[in-house]
This record gives sequence, structure tokens and C-alpha cells, in this order.
Amino acid sequence: MIMGSIGSNLQEVKRRMAAASASAGREAKSVTLLAVSKTFPAEAVRAAHALGQREFGENYVQEALDKIDALADLRASLEWHLIGPLQSNKTRPVAAAFDWVHSVDRLKIAERLAEQRPAAMPPLNLCLQVNISGEASKSGVLPAETLALARAVAALPAARVRLRGLMAIPEPAATLAEQRAPHRALRELLQQLNAEGLALDTLSMGMSADLEAAVLEGATLVRVGSAIFGQRG
Repeated sequence: MIMGSIGSNLQEVKRRMAAASASAGREAKSVTLLAVSKTFPAEAVRAAHALGQREFGENYVQEALDKIDALADLRASLEWHLIGPLQSNKTRPVAAAFDWVHSVDRLKIAERLAEQRPAAMPPLNLCLQVNISGEASKSGVLPAETLALARAVAALPAARVRLRGLMAIPEPAATLAEQRAPHRALRELLQQLNAEGLALDTLSMGMSADLEAAVLEGATLVRVGSAIFGQRG
């Protein structure tokens, strides 16, 4: 039953992504679906994996580590992304367990991840979380401060961490035009950083309610949870 509903949901999300990609004149494969499995059990991830999904996003460090352990037999074919806030006292286990961290918003976090990434592992992929809507309650570096942080993170040891791009969680908006505006701002910010000499290729933006707007504005990773796994309790 779980696999059936997840399977039909995955198909529908991929259909939406493909339609938005076509509208934007992009190839569907230029956008990666990140299935956000926070609060759902390891069995739900296993079911989605059996249906071909490989990239999974988690918000809470301890929950994610427990899930990664429970799915250790699938580790070689799973890509784990931390998309929630990361405190400096939690960086060591994250550095050793994840493939991506989307929520870097200060240099100290990136420095600790670089120091603590095991040498035998490939570089940890990092995104800077940008407070693109300027909300007081949201985490993230302000747009005006992003270039300085990006330069500092990009200068960390390349064997341990690799700055890939930007992530944002815009304010909810009702219309497609309103949804597109903050996503466009994040894309333009990425373009500005690259014009300054950085080589970033990732825009982590868009969720269940606004993935079309994000894809139209250039998202390369969309983070979709409830539209795949159902509503959280």
C-alpha cells in the first residue's frame, strides 16, 4: 500500500516537473527531484528507492542519522542531503554521514564541516542558504552578504568540501507570478556570484506547492516531501 501510493505520487511529481521544464525550454533531466523524507520512516525511503528514487532530504540530524543507519544496506545507491538547520555542535556526524548540506549560513559551519569530513570520503557538497525573502524568522545569509560568504567557503580545502550553489525557502505565495519572484532573485544572485569568478551549478529551490515556479526560474534541485510521502502528522 505504501509503495503504491508513493509510486503514483512520484509519477505525478515527475510529470509536473517535466511539464514545467518543457514550459521553460529545459530538458527534464536538468532538474533533480529531492524526496524530502523527514518524519517518515526508513521503510518509506526504502519503498521510494525501490521505485527508482535515489536522492533524499532530511531536516533533523538525529532522525536522519538513525534512518541512514537503518538503510545502511542501500548506502551505495542513496544520496543523503541535509536541508534543515545545522548547529555547530552537530557538524561532526553530518560531515561523516551526508553527501550534501544545503543549509550553510555562516562560515563557522562550513569550516567545521571541512575539518571533520573524513579524508577517505569524496568532498561534501555545500549550498549556502539565502534568506531571499528577508523574513526575520528565517535562517539564511542576506543576499548582500552572500558573495563574501561564498568566497570564504569556496576557499576551504577542496578535498573536503565543495561549494555547489544556493538554497532558499521563499515565503509562500498564492500566484505563479508571486512564487516566481523570489526564485528569480535567487537565480540572479547565483549568476552574480558566477560573474565574480565562482563556479556554482546548483539552485536548490521549490517545494510541493511551488515547484513549477522554481523550475521556470532555473531550479536544479527541487525539494518535495508531502506531494510524495503524504501529509505529515
